[in-house]
Amino acid sequence: MEQIFKPKLFTLFKGGLDKRQISSDVLAGIVVAIVALPLAIAFAVASGVSPERGIITSIIAGFFISLLGGSRVQIGGPTGAFIIIIYGVIQTYGIDGLIISTIMAGFILIIFGLLRFGSLLKYFPNSLIIGFTSGIALVIFSTQIKDAFGLTISQVPSEFIEKWKVYFLHIDKINFTALILAVITVFITVFSKKITSKIPGSFIAIVIITVGVQLFNLPVTTIESSFGEIPNHFNFSLPSFNFSDLFIYIGPAMTIALLGSIESLLSAVVSDGMIGGNHRSNTELIAQGIANIVTPFFGGIPATGAIARTATNVNIGGRTPVAGIAHSITLLLIMLLFGRWAKLIPMSCLAGILIVVAFNMSEWRSFRSIMKGSIFDIIILLSTFLLTVLADLTIAIGVGIVLSTISRFNWFKKLN
Repeated sequence: MEQIFKPKLFTLFKGGLDKRQISSDVLAGIVVAIVALPLAIAFAVASGVSPERGIITSIIAGFFISLLGGSRVQIGGPTGAFIIIIYGVIQTYGIDGLIISTIMAGFILIIFGLLRFGSLLKYFPNSLIIGFTSGIALVIFSTQIKDAFGLTISQVPSEFIEKWKVYFLHIDKINFTALILAVITVFITVFSKKITSKIPGSFIAIVIITVGVQLFNLPVTTIESSFGEIPNHFNFSLPSFNFSDLFIYIGPAMTIALLGSIESLLSAVVSDGMIGGNHRSNTELIAQGIANIVTPFFGGIPATGAIARTATNVNIGGRTPVAGIAHSITLLLIMLLFGRWAKLIPMSCLAGILIVVAFNMSEWRSFRSIMKGSIFDIIILLSTFLLTVLADLTIAIGVGIVLSTISRFNWFKKLN
């Protein structure tokens, strides 16, 4: 019988790791941490919790997901997909209810892994995965327009169409300094490989842009002006609850577990395609479960594999779980020691980096190829893509799975 829990990192260490690759992974982890910092804060605030909870989640959950996971390059942490769920749980059950639900979700994820539910993902058609990935890429791109254009919008709607309406209403308030910095960041990130492949272009861009903004006192928003000071501590705490009330948390815990498992495994599949690898799905689910059990005790929120950060990791050279561990350690150091410098990074620079990430993960070539294929593959692709963008990924995946199941019936093949 195949071993269910077999962390990728342990296997790679047994086979021996190249020192050059380790150096590349550490550097990739540092850059991913810098990119992850404002995302972790933003996701936490949008979810209705304090900023440091997002950072703590990236540090602790990210560490365990990389240490024990079944993917070579998965980066774990809070994600945008959980925002609505977390906000709803807090409104109904409070922060203690969220902590309990997350811990219970962790146990459910472990059970999923032990029952080998992770293996079911291989039955997802490529059209579903490409539609989901392309949709997420477009959503990520749309979320970066505000910072890339330096727009001063107090509240950006979460809905895709409403978001773009607000952007167009504020088009006359573009901060051209921020826009130029975002364009320069994209240019450096994309073309720096022609000069050196040893240092990621995104890291070069962050250093150059941040130093330039400080030297010339350029009028752009930074992590500090957007989110304030970066906290430098976290504590171990136990939630308050009655054992007789645990059953009321089964619903939210199952929702967190299902969404987390789907998103993390799809992220792993997407990254497999980017590096030509093969993740261990059941090991990944168990690692996600352990991460979600441990993290809440330190003030964290639900975590899963983060597609944008994982794609960033791959694009800048990360190829082993060492990158994910380096990402967590870097965030810890930033939080404890270096927040006064990291907080100076311009938001337009981070937006430029994420725009490049969005383009790289858009899978536009595969998207175009599927559009030339069978009718039902096109239906699955467009349905998943449009629902991911216009509704939410939970609905998109649900509909995609249903359509994929229907497509297996012989009588639907007549449509092709």
